[in-house]
Amino acid sequence: MQADRLLLIVEDDAAFARTLGRSFERRGYTVALAASLDDVTHCLRDHSPGYAVVDLKLNGDASGLACVQALHAHDPHMLIVVLTGFASIATAVEAIKLGARHYLAKPSNTDDIEAAFGRSMGNTEVELTNRATSIKTLEWERIHETLAETGFNISETARRLGMHRRTLARKLEKQRVK
Repeated sequence: MQADRLLLIVEDDAAFARTLGRSFERRGYTVALAASLDDVTHCLRDHSPGYAVVDLKLNGDASGLACVQALHAHDPHMLIVVLTGFASIATAVEAIKLGARHYLAKPSNTDDIEAAFGRSMGNTEVELTNRATSIKTLEWERIHETLAETGFNISETARRLGMHRRTLARKLEKQRVK
């Protein structure tokens, strides 16, 4: 497989991964699929992809950030885009620090992802908002920051935030974007 057009999709939703993969194959990419960090490690033994799309939240509360770290360690020049339905400032910052090229919130399409692969510089034209941050937004960002710190372990996150696990689960269910 050619590394310059080999794309690794790390996504635990098999139907979404297949659909995204077919879309990229129509654009001339060769696609490999992985659903976990173990799958990523196994794939990297045989292949060296030039591109990767990584879901932030994988099955079993696993974090895609570990996959980003492993992919970047394997090849610092690999173009990695994190795709998530659980976007937060904390996870966006961590993804970029760990080697992702870009961070996109779902729903994003193949055009958005391919454009993100091509972006290497920041954009000074990004619109700044005048809206003050609400308490709900701050709470949501703090929850996601703590989730990322704990590797998406709900029980440990609830303990660190000083709330009951069921309360945290209800808050996460209400805000579900995926």
